This record gives sequence, structure tokens and C-alpha cells, in this order.
Amino acid sequence: MLIDKIALVLAIIGGLNWGSIGLFRFDIVAFACGGSASMLSRIIYIVVGLAALWCISLLFRDRVENESMA
Repeated sequence: MLIDKIALVLAIIGGLNWGSIGLFRFDIVAFACGGSASMLSRIIYIVVGLAALWCISLLFRDRVENESMA
């Protein structure tokens, strides 16, 4: 499903951003969007967070699909 792939890509981008913060104390989103408090940065953080929540459903959906095939 397309939305699953988009959500996964956004969650990966968010994870890479957090890795950058943890390793280098460098927030890529804040750097690219004018600071962590800017409206654009906040929108990106929200969209990535929603994508991560969507990805939680992927864990359970695969299990349900595999169980119904057995």
C-alpha cells in the first residue's frame, strides 16, 4: 500500500534525524527549516510523528494477514 511506504520513509527520515541529534547534536530539520520552533519545522515533526504512529499498525497488520493465510 502506498501510504504504508510513505509512512515508513517518513519514519526512517525521523529516525535518521534523531540519530543525527544524538550523535552530533545537529537537528537536520531545524537547520533546514529555520529553527526547531519555526512553523515549518513543527509541521514536519508532526507529520513524521503521525507516520511513526501509522507504522505501528504495520506490525500488527502483517501478523493478521499471515495468520489468515495459514
